[in-house]
Amino acid sequence: MQKAIERAIATMWDRYDQPLSLAEVADTAILSRFYFSRVFRTVTGTSPGRFLAAIRLQRAKNILLESTLSVTDISYRVGYNSPGTFTSRFTGSVGMSPTRYRWMSHVGMTPMPEQEPPVRMTAPSAAGRAFGAVHGRLDMPQTDTPMRIYVGAFNGPIAQGLPVSCDILESSGSFLLNAVPTGTWYIRAVAVAVRDVDPRPWARRPLLVGAGHPVEIRAGLPVKIDITMHPTCTLDLPVLLALPELDSRKVPELTRRIFREPRREPSDFELVS
Repeated sequence: MQKAIERAIATMWDRYDQPLSLAEVADTAILSRFYFSRVFRTVTGTSPGRFLAAIRLQRAKNILLESTLSVTDISYRVGYNSPGTFTSRFTGSVGMSPTRYRWMSHVGMTPMPEQEPPVRMTAPSAAGRAFGAVHGRLDMPQTDTPMRIYVGAFNGPIAQGLPVSCDILESSGSFLLNAVPTGTWYIRAVAVAVRDVDPRPWARRPLLVGAGHPVEIRAGLPVKIDITMHPTCTLDLPVLLALPELDSRKVPELTRRIFREPRREPSDFELVS
């Protein structure tokens, strides 16, 4: 069954710029629409529609960094009929507007601030919110590659927007997410390289990813969850948060030059008629 879902996801990546229907994607998996939707959610953690939407935004991120196309042109290229809708969804998912995202590739993005020392979990605050905490151990496969690992709490299975709480590690070890509001949260981890980084921001990918099951946060109660990192694969949801493309302390001259000099787009980004 996993192979069937992988075929469906490959179709989404190949035809993200087209108005794909659920039936068409299910056909590539050789499954009925209803059974396909149920199996797809079980395997990936989200629906086919949301996975496809994430792919389109991921491709938009790549094209923004690799080309000088306008935001409007890019919105149509990745399958949106309305530039306004595209900009709104991009901003909500990536954490910044398409224009700012492209600009940040010039100046480089500083990492998310590490958390302050552990805070005491409290009853509802003056604003009426209550908080808890998530802690656990993050395990990495053996590697000699220096990495930076971001662990965050998100409101859905896709790592998008800004996490409500974040911790930063450099290797396997304990993590702590403070002041997580009550409710259901998804814990996601992404590892990016910190040495020998590809000078092309659009070509950068997470080296490792990890996910825990959804956690229910209650006021004043800590929740423990362990995460095992693994190399990215077809079944992993795209990371829409502005990592790892912009996580760099030094912006190479190659990147700066590309955004000053117009050039023709590579043929593999051309629309299919």
